[in-house]
Amino acid sequence: MKLTIFGSTGSVGRHLADQALEDGHEVTAFTRNREKIAQNHDNLQVVQGDVLNPVAVQDAINGRDAVLCALGMPLRNREKLRARGTMNIIQGMQETGVRRLVCLSGLGAGDSRELLPFHYKYLIFPLILRHVFADHEDQEGHVRRSHLDWVLARPGNFSKGARTGSYRHGFTAGDRPSALKISHADVADFMLKQLSDDTYLHRAASLSY
Repeated sequence: MKLTIFGSTGSVGRHLADQALEDGHEVTAFTRNREKIAQNHDNLQVVQGDVLNPVAVQDAINGRDAVLCALGMPLRNREKLRARGTMNIIQGMQETGVRRLVCLSGLGAGDSRELLPFHYKYLIFPLILRHVFADHEDQEGHVRRSHLDWVLARPGNFSKGARTGSYRHGFTAGDRPSALKISHADVADFMLKQLSDDTYLHRAASLSY
């Protein structure tokens, strides 16, 4: 497939690009800083641009088969880049006729709040991560209203580790894992699998070991 990856130099995005190339896809890596992508590959095209520029975003999407969105921001940033950038991505897809969108969110957004342990639900999220998840909530809202063929990935806390392909997804409060951790590499693995799997079409999937 021909893929465009937004957030391609982030912790998950780097793994998305590497794994997509390993899996034989053609990758367009959209980034604000071309120098952050050191990899050379015949199937890799690097496009420098700003996700808040709708023209640049649409150009990077045009002619592709699917889009992977792994936008992120520093913890203290309050500019809602995820939501604003995702809105531009959605508009670019609608304009160019690209349908498949796999978007990175986070465990705790939307109805997955019930999956959080007590201290996350009532202390860490309200006091430390409130603006981060307000951004995710807006982002998910844009995705859900888009009428695209979308999937949302909601990982728990990130951990170090290689791509294993062995993790839990789609769990509920009744069978919630105790650790709620997953590696960036396995989040990328899950997102790539959603390009051709309709199990979570128009749904959000919780992810953890």
